[in-house]
Amino acid sequence: MSTDLEDAPAPARKLGKREQTKQNNREAILEAAKVVFADMGYGATSVRDIIRKTGLASGTFYNYFKSKEEVFEALMDEGMRRIRPRLRAERIRSRTFEDFIRNAYRTYFDYLATDRDTFQVIRRNPNTVRVRMDTPEMIAGFEEIREYIEEDIRNGTLPDVDAEYLMAAVVGIAMELGDRMLRRPEMNAEEACAFATALVLGGLGALPHKGGK
Repeated sequence: MSTDLEDAPAPARKLGKREQTKQNNREAILEAAKVVFADMGYGATSVRDIIRKTGLASGTFYNYFKSKEEVFEALMDEGMRRIRPRLRAERIRSRTFEDFIRNAYRTYFDYLATDRDTFQVIRRNPNTVRVRMDTPEMIAGFEEIREYIEEDIRNGTLPDVDAEYLMAAVVGIAMELGDRMLRRPEMNAEEACAFATALVLGGLGALPHKGGK
């Protein structure tokens, strides 16, 4: 049996001055890009606009990113890095695939509705978000969901369906409903979660009818 000392996490390594400066510069660029993309939209934004917002020299920007495309992709990866641990936690606490789908959708829609920076960027650039789904973190996140599905198929808690198609359907519903939710004057993450969950688990026949009919 390990001791508490053995189990204790190693203390974080303190960054040197040069490393800290590099980290600060990169974060400054990403924070500035969030504001500019949200205000101007991806298409109208230039690298110059982002640099101007940071107050850094143009040469400093190009030490970290080659283009605005790379900056946008880094922002998408940053968002996925924040949500993946939450999805893992929901996977652990969910007893069934149905529980996981419901909890995962709730987590995702809550994230969109409450993370103001991500909300602003995605709401201003929905079409750009759609086409930039092949970043490393995004791909890893989708693969993680596919692995969960394959695990449930092996365990017999899901029928032997096409795991890749089911993953694509689950993710696609999340992305499209999230986009629509963000466009509504009154965002309701719970309502979006209930709709998505019912659609995945029961198909069209399981969806509630308007007016309760």
